[in-house]
Amino acid sequence: MYILRICWEEYPPTSRTEQEPASRNKALCSSLRMNGDQKSDVYVQEKQDFVQHVSQIIRVLTEDKMGHPETGDAIARLKEVLEYNAIGGKYHRGLTVLVAFRGLVEPRKQDADSLQRALTVGWCVELLQAFFLVTDDIMDSSLTRQGQLCWYQKPGVGLDAINDAVLLEACIYCLLKLYCREQPYYLNLIKLFLQSSYQTEIGQALDVITAPQGNVDLGRFTEKRYKSIVKYKMAFYSFYLPVAAATYMAGIDGEKEHANAKKILLEMGEFFQIQDDYLDLFGDSSVTGKVGTDIQDNKCSWLMVQCLQRSTPKQYQILKENYGQKEAEKVARVKASYEELDLPAMISQYEEDSYSHIMGLIEQYTVPLPPAIFLGLAHKIYKRKK
Repeated sequence: MYILRICWEEYPPTSRTEQEPASRNKALCSSLRMNGDQKSDVYVQEKQDFVQHVSQIIRVLTEDKMGHPETGDAIARLKEVLEYNAIGGKYHRGLTVLVAFRGLVEPRKQDADSLQRALTVGWCVELLQAFFLVTDDIMDSSLTRQGQLCWYQKPGVGLDAINDAVLLEACIYCLLKLYCREQPYYLNLIKLFLQSSYQTEIGQALDVITAPQGNVDLGRFTEKRYKSIVKYKMAFYSFYLPVAAATYMAGIDGEKEHANAKKILLEMGEFFQIQDDYLDLFGDSSVTGKVGTDIQDNKCSWLMVQCLQRSTPKQYQILKENYGQKEAEKVARVKASYEELDLPAMISQYEEDSYSHIMGLIEQYTVPLPPAIFLGLAHKIYKRKK
């Protein structure tokens, strides 16, 4: 029995109140935490339908040239952009919309049309992700993404990828209008996607300002700045957006519910990004699908922030002389400093502590939302390798 089904049978959202005893919520969390071996079942179960839906998404966005036959060449380009950049990832964000929707809406109300809309909104989140990644790869001079050349690195693409990225973002609002304009939550979704884009772009601005190319200033790499970058650049759109979208689609638009969800999901976002920073350097590129360049790109990463807090004057000098440099030997010196300070072991302890903290937040703040939604997300990212 899947964890979301357990949640519905025992604690349907419509029957739970703010006065529900904390012990009851804690008991459910404890029960679900013990079933960690089931953590991927829900996502695996939904993935086939989600992946199959992309063919409909591409067809809708490109058929009949969107009513403008004279734009045929541009629409053909859009189809190529969609197929290269939106397909092939983990679909973590988009699947979360569908999984959360199923957990929030009574099964009898999950008809074919509502599920089509949930699938489509999930793909809107994936298109937003693709938009961010295409532009981020250009700014970071990245080489590979998801085991293939970054889009801008492909012969004949180059900086034309900027317009391609903007097209990906525009597709989101075309899809929301086509599928959701008659729904009571349509305006909330539009606001949510616009706000998520703004927050992410503010986070990207913080990232760029903190680590300008050719100007290494380790004094900027503080824990406070790091947390701000992560919160705005990644956590809002990767964790809050998918769950909030499903929550609106389920007819839940109260400020308290969304504020409580945000407390949990932003913490998960920070947890996820710290894992990402570690995998950028110490992960297996054949598993992660990308070659990490945080050291070369002068990034304000969790590893560097921790290293600066613990380094001796001699180690600090090594970091100052070698961080943000492209040469392999300089990258190796920085990595050696991380290893001297035993940061790989530190990340393991951090993961355990952070996971326990997130479990506590779920027990405290999920009422009246089903805790299984948040537990499923936490289980999915716990001890991930890519």
